[in-house]
Amino acid sequence: MNHRPFVLWLACAAQALAVSLPASAQGLRASPGAARPAVPSGPRAADYIVAVVNSEPITNNEVRVRMARFEQQLAQTGQPVPPPGEFARQVLERLISEKAQLQLARENGLQVQEASVDQAEQNIARQNQLEVAEFRRRLQADGIPLAGFREELRNQLLLTRLRERELEARIKVTDLEVDQFLRERKNSNDPASMELNLAHILVAVPDNATPAQIETLRQKAARARDRARAGEDFAKLARELSDAPGAAQSGGAVGLRSGDRYPPLFLQAVQNVAEGGVSDVIRSGAGFHVVKVIEKRRGGVADGQVVQTHARHILLRTSAQLTETAARQRLADYKRRVLAGQADFAQLAREHSQDASAAKGGDLGWAGPGLFVPEFEEVVEGLQPGQMSDPIVSRFGVHLIQVLERRQATLSQREQREIARNLLREKKLDEAYEQWAQEVRGRAYVEFREPPT
Repeated sequence: MNHRPFVLWLACAAQALAVSLPASAQGLRASPGAARPAVPSGPRAADYIVAVVNSEPITNNEVRVRMARFEQQLAQTGQPVPPPGEFARQVLERLISEKAQLQLARENGLQVQEASVDQAEQNIARQNQLEVAEFRRRLQADGIPLAGFREELRNQLLLTRLRERELEARIKVTDLEVDQFLRERKNSNDPASMELNLAHILVAVPDNATPAQIETLRQKAARARDRARAGEDFAKLARELSDAPGAAQSGGAVGLRSGDRYPPLFLQAVQNVAEGGVSDVIRSGAGFHVVKVIEKRRGGVADGQVVQTHARHILLRTSAQLTETAARQRLADYKRRVLAGQADFAQLAREHSQDASAAKGGDLGWAGPGLFVPEFEEVVEGLQPGQMSDPIVSRFGVHLIQVLERRQATLSQREQREIARNLLREKKLDEAYEQWAQEVRGRAYVEFREPPT
């Protein structure tokens, strides 16, 4: 993954922890052309309480800090920011919902141990292509306290576990739904139904720009488009010209994601652009954009070539008798013994793994993208053949993973159906989350005080 500015650590955390919230649940939509508000650069001298959720306060500073993070996240993908008052209300509602869910998690006795926070922090540092020490140094340079960063990670982990516990059992995907999904994807040319890997250059337009200044900036974007179409390296151009947060590090790349997670403006711009092509100049509330299509594929279930990974693992499920910390220590000892040549991975899996794969020495067979849960798949993708992970936590327990080999392969019909099933399941999880979050929010007692500013 590409480096992002560190004010975006919350967005990075959501990816690292496999927290996938639907846009409607995030409540961060805006009408096209909405003006970008001036987000405060720091907390005001005298903080105050804006709302109380079941006796727990939310302060104005909390709203302001979260607004700044979301504004950066929206700007990175070219989405307009809502007007200031509306934006503050939406962010406050998001914080109220999170607070109510965190309270429910604690009432249910859910906990997150320090080792899990360490792992999440390491994942985010790795996504930013940094060692943990350098990552922490940059957090400090951006004015983000480490203690606050880790507390937010802990909360996101807690929310993830609560959602999994509450929602997993509700989701069922039938064979008929899979059949219909595959038919629709096969016949659809809608970019929102595809997976896209896009990069973009943003030429920002100030709110008070004159028509002459706007035209000068449009011409700058047009020159960037022409240079990209002439064959200049797009990442180099983005580093040189783009005003998007993190462009200097990411080369403008946004990353592979489903089309419905991109702004409609971007989808419209690239609808008829082939892989490797560059869009015309487009205008958003943030400024002018030039978009390059790095990769375009049909919803992850196309008949083309995919990279498959052959991996094996040892799973220990946590319980009252085996804490997460103890499971991590046990698996770390297994790894040490395998690396020292004192034990065989497959034999350890047969003896100790609490997964159906134990009888096969932990062998998971060949798997393509989307067949593992996100927190497991992310680690698998980061390992080279022959490498073993450190112990990692998923929704199923604690794992020790080893990647055996990789290959290019064509998806079989069964594999296409499995990927389709997983995509449908994630979509249903999003829908179920939205309803569940509204139920939790509705049960909470919320007292509004002074409005956020």
